[in-house]
Amino acid sequence: MGLKKNTRVSAEFSMSSLTDIIFLLLIFFMLTSSMVIPNALNLKLPGKSHTKAVPKSKPYQITISKDGKYFVNKKRVSIITLEKGLKKLKRRRKNGKVSIIISPDANTANENVVAVMDIAYRLGIDAIMTKPK
Repeated sequence: MGLKKNTRVSAEFSMSSLTDIIFLLLIFFMLTSSMVIPNALNLKLPGKSHTKAVPKSKPYQITISKDGKYFVNKKRVSIITLEKGLKKLKRRRKNGKVSIIISPDANTANENVVAVMDIAYRLGIDAIMTKPK
């Protein structure tokens, strides 16, 4: 008896299931990327301007020493006192606009500078960062 076995394997591949998966992934990433909100600080960098802007109120100068001490207009304060003072100042202003200038020492730890920037961001205060001394 001459029975012959069929040993050929079909090399066909169905692309329809693969395209379904790709479209589902595309829809997933499009939906999740629109939900992501950028977490940015309202930080104004110094630059050149042709018009002179006259500030309505003098901005507060916040200096950070290299050992992490905070000074507001050359008066030493703690980070907690700084936040309370800025909250109180923002409430006292009629329009709620408060501006600060952050001047860190060149050797100040980044976390000290970020702590002040975080307070400014949470309170909605305009912060200008100056070049480290």
